[in-house]
Amino acid sequence: MGGCSAPNCSNSTTIGKQLFRFPKDPVRMRKWLINCRRDFVPTPCSRLCQDHFEESQFEEIARSPAGGRKLKPNAIPTLFNVPDPPSPITAHVVLPVKHEAEKDLNVGDHGYARRQPRLDPEEEERQRAEEERPCSLCQHYKSQLEQQQQHTARLQREAEEMKKRLHKLSKMEKGLQMFLYEDQIRALTLAKRSRRAVWSHDTVLTARKIRCAVGVKGYEFLRELGYPLPSYRTLCNRLEPKMMMTTSMQEDLAELGLGIITACNSPEGNGTSDEGLIGIMT
Repeated sequence: MGGCSAPNCSNSTTIGKQLFRFPKDPVRMRKWLINCRRDFVPTPCSRLCQDHFEESQFEEIARSPAGGRKLKPNAIPTLFNVPDPPSPITAHVVLPVKHEAEKDLNVGDHGYARRQPRLDPEEEERQRAEEERPCSLCQHYKSQLEQQQQHTARLQREAEEMKKRLHKLSKMEKGLQMFLYEDQIRALTLAKRSRRAVWSHDTVLTARKIRCAVGVKGYEFLRELGYPLPSYRTLCNRLEPKMMMTTSMQEDLAELGLGIITACNSPEGNGTSDEGLIGIMT
């Protein structure tokens, strides 16, 4: 690419200067030629460098695809090293742009951003109304988001309630462990009169102490209230030796004076047969 077409200027892109082609609008092209003090017909390769334009003639934000600065659509060069240079353009002066020039800009004038045609007021109002109109899909997603947020909040509340209940149950379990064994705590979760309870030896010994302290009726009353204790029959089976003997055997032992015979029947039922579970207390 060639250098700058202005007199007394040898700038080019090789030294980092940006070049701009002459406008296609004849009126503006003529003004460029007058300001640079040259009388020639610009070719498609004719250019002026950036040093001949005031700062006010550049776009403030827009950039070219290559990253360079862009001229305004009505930019005029005024900075030339020639006798009787043109007067500078003040910042508040804006030159009018003809519609024909705007049409030429659509095919590329200086290589800066294309100007969008201005819409009618009615068209602008219609576009604004469409932009402000709520999108049905957005409303649907917003409704789903609100439902998910409510569901999450409800789950968080339930989780907090579960934590509180778990803390209370933990405190209750620690309190029960102060006077109950583990097998007794497990028995509290079973149905009443359940036969699945497995009692430890310590629990059986404690139950015997309670029976001796409150008697058989008091012991059964505690079990009716829900206190985790083995049944009276289980207590007898675990603590006292058992043997099967008939009534005649009991009379013979009594005559011999071997000991006092006592029956260990559960208060839950009364046996009517001649044979029963007999405990010998020596």
